[in-house]
Amino acid sequence: MTRRTPAEQLPPRYREILHAVFALGNRASAEDIRAHLAKPPSYSAVRTMLVRLEQRGYLRHHKQGTRYLYSATTSAHTARRTALQPYLRTFFGGSVGRMMTALLRQEDWTDEELEALHAEIQQVRKERQER
Repeated sequence: MTRRTPAEQLPPRYREILHAVFALGNRASAEDIRAHLAKPPSYSAVRTMLVRLEQRGYLRHHKQGTRYLYSATTSAHTARRTALQPYLRTFFGGSVGRMMTALLRQEDWTDEELEALHAEIQQVRKERQER
């Protein structure tokens, strides 16, 4: 059995809230988050879930005037990596390289996009050699 990350163990609605926080720039009010959800529950239900996510250490809040703005306690980089893990395991045997190859082959890339990807790969190689 594959071990799931803590965020994967959350109920789907809680994960959706975390995703909404990141989609909203990692700083959002309860109403902003609620508006971003599919089939949004009541405002009070969203507030309850935000409080629970905060108690579990996934979110924190800052007061701005009369409202709270929520942000994740983890970086966007870590959240992206965590969110990709189930897809990597399920569809690509855990291989990032396989996933990248599949994405590269299934999209209809422009020459400019391919050049930008190539430049990114070259930059990663250069940085790796400098270490």
